[in-house]
Amino acid sequence: MNAIHSVIAFDFGLRRIGIAAGDTLTRTAAPRPAIGVGSQGPDWNAIAAEIAALSPGILVVGAPYNVDDSPGALAAAAFAFAAELARRFGVPVERVDERYSSIEAGARLKSQRASGQRRRIRREHIDSAAAAVILERWLCGEVEKK
Repeated sequence: MNAIHSVIAFDFGLRRIGIAAGDTLTRTAAPRPAIGVGSQGPDWNAIAAEIAALSPGILVVGAPYNVDDSPGALAAAAFAFAAELARRFGVPVERVDERYSSIEAGARLKSQRASGQRRRIRREHIDSAAAAVILERWLCGEVEKK
């Protein structure tokens, strides 16, 4: 039997980082509030607070790739972010292809808005919903092939 782990996923961006949480038992993902990225980089205190609150056994970071499988414009920065997460928190970090996660997240949020479940859709909502998509992909067994 596999161990049950809490998991936090990140959708890395230069202005915001979307966050989602879930676990390997229920295999569900829920968006958390996005955190800011300033001139000094990510808000590491906010990330530390999320990690302290949820005690994840695994962290997942979206890996940005282009349609042709080449690394996307943010790939180097996202991979450096993943490495820094591992270094700072000592938690295993896995990467998942995040292609189209923001488009999928936006469509989900628009559907919620159309059904009356949501009033406004802000960019930070899309970022965290994209992190939930990334986490769902990981929970389904998708892992970046290195």
